[in-house]
Amino acid sequence: MTVFYWVMGVLIVGTFVPSVLYLLLYATTGEPACLRRSQALWNVSRVFSLLGFNLLVWGHVVYGLWSIWFG
Repeated sequence: MTVFYWVMGVLIVGTFVPSVLYLLLYATTGEPACLRRSQALWNVSRVFSLLGFNLLVWGHVVYGLWSIWFG
């Protein structure tokens, strides 16, 4: 599970931080391309967050059911 946490953490932070930086660039320059890129990175960050949460929850459910049936 440690590898899973690290991979998901790197993916989430790796898309969230650039999203914030591009949002700050948009706020200072007003360039619409920065806003579009910030929105795209924010959406990808949300997808990674929800994917990680779903895998974590369903992984525990499957492990619990496996333990009940075969453990």
